[in-house]
Amino acid sequence: MPFTLEQAAGQMFLLSFDGCEKPPAEFLELLSQGRVSGVVLFRHKNIGTLAGVRHLTQTLQSAAKKAGQPPLLIAADQEGGQLMAVGDCTPFPGNMALCATRSERLAYQVGSALGRELAALGINVDFAPVCDVNNNPRNPVVGTRSFGEDPEMAGTLAGAMIRGLQRSGIAATAKHFPGHGDTSSDSHHGAPVLKHSAQRIRRIELAPFRRAMDAGVRLIMTAHIVVLALNGRSNDLPSTLSPEVLKRVLRKEMGFKGLIVSDALDMGALQQGDGYQAEVLAAVAAGNDLLLFNQDLSRAKSVFSNVVQAARRGLLSQDDIRASSRRVTSLKNWLLRQSQPGLEVVRCAEHLQLASEVARRSITLVRDTAELLPLRPGGKETIAVVLPLPRDLTPADTSSYEKPALAAAMRRYHSHCDEVPISIDLTDSEVGQLRDALMAYEFIVMGTIDAVTRRGQAKLMNELISAGKKVIAVALRLPYDLATYPAARTCICTYSIVPPVMESLADALFGRIDFAGRLPVTIPSKL
Repeated sequence: MPFTLEQAAGQMFLLSFDGCEKPPAEFLELLSQGRVSGVVLFRHKNIGTLAGVRHLTQTLQSAAKKAGQPPLLIAADQEGGQLMAVGDCTPFPGNMALCATRSERLAYQVGSALGRELAALGINVDFAPVCDVNNNPRNPVVGTRSFGEDPEMAGTLAGAMIRGLQRSGIAATAKHFPGHGDTSSDSHHGAPVLKHSAQRIRRIELAPFRRAMDAGVRLIMTAHIVVLALNGRSNDLPSTLSPEVLKRVLRKEMGFKGLIVSDALDMGALQQGDGYQAEVLAAVAAGNDLLLFNQDLSRAKSVFSNVVQAARRGLLSQDDIRASSRRVTSLKNWLLRQSQPGLEVVRCAEHLQLASEVARRSITLVRDTAELLPLRPGGKETIAVVLPLPRDLTPADTSSYEKPALAAAMRRYHSHCDEVPISIDLTDSEVGQLRDALMAYEFIVMGTIDAVTRRGQAKLMNELISAGKKVIAVALRLPYDLATYPAARTCICTYSIVPPVMESLADALFGRIDFAGRLPVTIPSKL
């Protein structure tokens, strides 16, 4: 039986809530009213134990069935690397590390493993992979989430990951269309503007999305960025609100038949005050099939009423809303045909071995003109292992949950390795104190995280090098850090701080494995 207008509109709403055990009454009320198509789970809101996650997803689907509603889409950002919605899953190093391996096979296998683990938990949509081409060293939000700066390689690896995810019964999502990689601000806080020509955008930014479509990707997520060359006369519209970008370019020119899902409508790139309702109506008019709300359930309730009323008054197309509901229903029917493995697949030996293989093949030696590698310290020589304490650099980051254990991994080969944790934002006085304390060590392995922005780390690195210390510099996240300490003569890139990467880095430092990775981006001469 065809949906009524209200039912069709309800299939456009992706909501979130706080709670690890069961959804709140307000959510269940919306579900009973047919105003929920699915939910998005977040680490800080919904993720406890693995058994708890599976229980929560089962509870959600049971509630939908009891309310006489279609099965729910249950989505999460499980990208690998710096963004893992479910933290107790296999710690894969992430997309830029995969690009450093140049292996389509590994990208496919990682996608398949990510998918199996999500399926075991009852999550059926992964907001991955990132298809943004990261060619801006000052991009604050994409970074290692990208497969790098080469659109052809990014498309190849994204397509492989999509095939792996969907082979495991998980709907993959290519994001953030039409490409968030060459921006220097974060759309969580404002709307970045991309000023390139349409020809350049089609050649660089859109290329990985074409490969994602070739791989059969079932969803594409929008970016809240202003792309002047694609916007026609509406030059100030973020792509999420632009019919020119979504209906003309994505649907008509590129021929995408799947679901378009908005990035979170609660982000600072869109108006959040009095103009919020109008922004959401514009997102519907632009061609979004799914509207993603990350925060207030009461907001979604009022938005739903406005969407239905606008459609009744002819301000929104009822035909478009019904077409969106048909696309959602088609995806849900596909998901119903997929099987669910047991929880034993999560962090299974096969997946942990795969994560280690990616890590081993991604560690990249950029230069060693100081000839410090492999490390061969004397029996009593000391090594300082200086690492910043991880912090979430954007809302799309779960790095703060990691505790890099490089010193412990290095002690497998040399007992005199001291862990020296430092702040990610060093003050000048802290730099001076650390420099003086580190003079006592024969070797210093120092990692940096976002030294391009957090220059205190670069200052400490440069002062240690100027003092003549034997320093091994490690860009733990983005390779661009190396441009902030150009005098470093031994430089390594790891792209991630997850345990398999720290273990593989220790192995490589002491010559137990080769440095096999290749740089996925170009390091500028200076920043």
